[in-house]
Amino acid sequence: MGREIVSISVGQAGNQVGSAFWEQVIGEHGLDGHGKYIGSEQQQLDKINVYFDEAANRKYVPRSIQVDLEPGVLDNVRAGALGKLFRPDTFVHGNGGAGNNWAKGHYTEGAELIDPIMDVVRAHSEKADLLQGFQLLHSLGGGTGAGLGALLLSKIHEEYPERMLATFSVYPSPKVSETVVEPYNAILSNHMLLDNSDFTCCIDNEALYQICVQDLKVAAPQYSDLNRLIAKVMVGFTSTLRFPGLLNSDLRKLATNMVPFPRVHFFVAGYAPLIASAHRAYTASNVADLTTALFQRRSLLAAIDPLQGKYLTVSLAYRGRLGMSDIENAVYEYQNKQSAHFVPFIPNSALTSLCTVPPVGQTASATLVANTTAIASVFKRSHAQFRALYKRRAFMHWYTNEGMDEGEFAEAEANIADLLAEYEAYETAEAGDEEYAADGFAANGEAVDAGGEVDEYDQSGEFEGEFEGEGESEYDE
Repeated sequence: MGREIVSISVGQAGNQVGSAFWEQVIGEHGLDGHGKYIGSEQQQLDKINVYFDEAANRKYVPRSIQVDLEPGVLDNVRAGALGKLFRPDTFVHGNGGAGNNWAKGHYTEGAELIDPIMDVVRAHSEKADLLQGFQLLHSLGGGTGAGLGALLLSKIHEEYPERMLATFSVYPSPKVSETVVEPYNAILSNHMLLDNSDFTCCIDNEALYQICVQDLKVAAPQYSDLNRLIAKVMVGFTSTLRFPGLLNSDLRKLATNMVPFPRVHFFVAGYAPLIASAHRAYTASNVADLTTALFQRRSLLAAIDPLQGKYLTVSLAYRGRLGMSDIENAVYEYQNKQSAHFVPFIPNSALTSLCTVPPVGQTASATLVANTTAIASVFKRSHAQFRALYKRRAFMHWYTNEGMDEGEFAEAEANIADLLAEYEAYETAEAGDEEYAADGFAANGEAVDAGGEVDEYDQSGEFEGEFEGEGESEYDE
């Protein structure tokens, strides 16, 4: 038996990604579109309770909540192939919509809907034997996923402070903007994610589009193609939660090993192999190739260059009939070769796990979740656009008319600026020098005087110099 997770999809993007996620999850667990078990392997049911509640006649119901401020998207989910999979009372919607306005989703329309949403959250949580936490699927560019999503995060964090809260958040793309006020919505949401989520996987459509065109050979990708790609990564990310295996992980273990500092909890995800179906039979899926492919820029679901930053921590989840010793050796060798791209002050920065159940249609795969300082480029982009709008107070009346205080914009901007400064500090920090010097020793073990100069040992083991005071770290406050 596994520890339960409640999944919540908010807004148009969140619900479309959620539908793609559940479509792949039921396939891996041997369920049909109605939740009936049609599989033949016991391991499909061993930890199915992580995401499903069992109803009568071996029917399994997703522990999922679908939320939107307008009924259109949820009506499409009900009418779709998975419409009979979800419980009818887990669809919660309004009738007005947020109109790409964060304040409308957070303060007016969203505030009216938050109580019925929390009632459904409580109902799912109270039925769980050992609730592990929550996962939220949303985008940061619009009004509902950003505004209502942020409000829901804060309410869940307030009511369930001991439970893990993970988000899969679609960030504005570097080249394509769907709405003019996207920077406002993204920075305001990110401000809330800093305080209320335990970790956030950052995704953007630009990177997804490039993967679909260049690697999956989809000539004209649709949103359905992008959503399936996100779902593929989510399925790989959660495989060790959903199946028995070697070195299984859970949300708390992942956060404990991946988040070295409380505010630096924004991850980028990657997947391998990313190849077209027609080429799959001609591609090897050994551990070394999977490991190398994971760290390539083209395998990441966010438009960042990992070589422009340093990895703080990484988690690699492998699937298939692979050897754990091969995995550990491959990761160790990669870290040694690329040590310049890992921060030196976290010596054992890689978490590995193995699920022996391969993904549907493949013999092996691997999913990367990386905490890298390069993710700061995502925030810098939105931060610069935010400041350009905010300097002239452009479009701000749409937000203040919903009861939002102008000071919240300045507070959110300052919070993101502080986050960027933290990333820069961690990227440039070196291992050992300051800490050893603070205790009177250099990194090589030699004594340091108050002026920072190294005192030599003589042959008898005595110091030739004397301490006149303790050294200070430039990072000490």
